[in-house]
Amino acid sequence: MKFMNIIAFAGTLAISSSVLAEGGGDKAFEKMMAANAKAMEQYAISQGKSAPVAKQYEYGMKLDVVKVVSMVRPAKVCAVVPAAMTYEDSEGQLNTIRYTVAGECRNRGG
Repeated sequence: MKFMNIIAFAGTLAISSSVLAEGGGDKAFEKMMAANAKAMEQYAISQGKSAPVAKQYEYGMKLDVVKVVSMVRPAKVCAVVPAAMTYEDSEGQLNTIRYTVAGECRNRGG
């Protein structure tokens, strides 16, 4: 009986976490990224540059940031959340990096 309770709990936990992952936070971030992509495309045209393509940040990736152009801020939740930054490098190219950060917790450190 105890084993069945553990299996049921694990199943419920797995289902609820997948529902949360597919929930509003990810959809809201994707909407913000789409809006940011449009804005960066217009910015690139006004600056005579090509529009940036979003890349996922990988640990150890070398970034050549000369000027931050735009930030897609993380959601205000106490969890690991996606964020993005569009920047100009030393060659004048626009780049967008997607990464994860700790969300803004209300009682962090205090």
